[in-house]
Amino acid sequence: MNEVFFLVEEALEGGYTAKAIGESIFTEAETIDELKTNIRESVHCHFDDDKLPKIIRLHLVKEEIISV
Repeated sequence: MNEVFFLVEEALEGGYTAKAIGESIFTEAETIDELKTNIRESVHCHFDDDKLPKIIRLHLVKEEIISV
């Protein structure tokens, strides 16, 4: 595996959550920089060294509500 994809969303209670697509990895943090650090650590914990992906791709989702 060369890449692992994460869906990053703003949490309702504040901060951010990240869920890996196709893997059982989930992490959260208060800031984007903290989240990136947590994602790297989670990926290193989840994969063996010989299967470690070369790229972590983040898909950031921001939901906004506007009135009509």
